[in-house]
Amino acid sequence: SYPLIFLPFISSAFVPTATMPAPVRAFAENQPVTSIVNAIRALFDQQPVGNDIWIALGWCAAILVIAYAFAMRVYRRKVS
Repeated sequence: SYPLIFLPFISSAFVPTATMPAPVRAFAENQPVTSIVNAIRALFDQQPVGNDIWIALGWCAAILVIAYAFAMRVYRRKVS
């Protein structure tokens, strides 16, 4: 989970992605925090969310499944 702490700093949470250099912008637009932040902003502004909500939920589900699989693997190693 430690690398996930730094993702908000390279996302649209603090600055628009259009103002970022091209390589940083490409990463920022295709990572989980940007879609989550954009979806939450649209929901709070009562604006249409579009696909951002589904992308955000997909990222959250994927991170949950990967974390669960990793935790179960570590747990089984410790118990065995």
